[in-house]
Amino acid sequence: MVTYDYIFYLFDFLSLWSPFFASYLLLILFVYYLITVKYRNYFKESEPLQGKQAAFFLGSILLLYFIKGSPIDLMSHMMLTMHMVQMAVLLLIIPILFIKGIPGWLWKSVFNKGLIKPLFRFFTKPLIAMPLFNIVFSFYHIPMILDFSKTSSFYHGSMHTLLFVLALFMFWPVLNHSDGSSAMSGILKTGYMFANGALMLPACALITFADKPVYHTYSDPETWINALALCATPSSLSGLGSAGPELLKMFNPLGPLHDQQLGGIIMKSVQEIVYAVLIAKIFAEWYRKDQEEAHEETMKYIQAQQKGS
Repeated sequence: MVTYDYIFYLFDFLSLWSPFFASYLLLILFVYYLITVKYRNYFKESEPLQGKQAAFFLGSILLLYFIKGSPIDLMSHMMLTMHMVQMAVLLLIIPILFIKGIPGWLWKSVFNKGLIKPLFRFFTKPLIAMPLFNIVFSFYHIPMILDFSKTSSFYHGSMHTLLFVLALFMFWPVLNHSDGSSAMSGILKTGYMFANGALMLPACALITFADKPVYHTYSDPETWINALALCATPSSLSGLGSAGPELLKMFNPLGPLHDQQLGGIIMKSVQEIVYAVLIAKIFAEWYRKDQEEAHEETMKYIQAQQKGS
């Protein structure tokens, strides 16, 4: 059974910590600072950056590095369990932090321009965003497609980027408060999130209840080591030796089938937790708004009675 220390011993710094990706994320943080703080006044209707917005955005960047730039990314090519941890954070947590971390005035400045505006409004419509994200997510986890995506850094990165963008679209109707375009009531938002959970179920069920390993990437030694080459340097891979069952077993002690089943359970469990938190938040906002409206109606009635008397 392989240990974390052994992984750090076998793989070099570039394979483990992705310094170029870290530099790219630092550049994004710097641009975010320039736009939202230093040169904010160049944007119409801009407002001072709120502390919680900065915290949300920073959190999204840190989590993105954690799952795509740290050893977690390397391990996601070794075990389907770690791949599903990566997918759960990338598609169910980071998009929420990202949306909440971008000030409303900046969303307006970017997406209320020219052709971008109608396209963005179309793809964030609930009946478009919800099935589109879940269909693409399900197709990606069809064994043939996932195995194919692991053959090229371009295919792999493009698929993850597409899924992340679609996840932003999917969460937008529930989280957007920037332009008042979302007309969904609390009950509709709740139903929307329940429907999202139901649509993700088939893909997770396929992975969890299959009676044999369905992904060559995580069960065939030759395919496994080729997929590992997407994030490991050639010098690190040369130190592993020949691609055989023993090598695969050493880095995947659960075995392909149990690893696959655990991966499906993790993805569905994280989805249930995230959606439950969102639904609870929706109910809280719905209740607060209802109470405020009831209070306003009561005050109007009292004032009317006082004037009449």
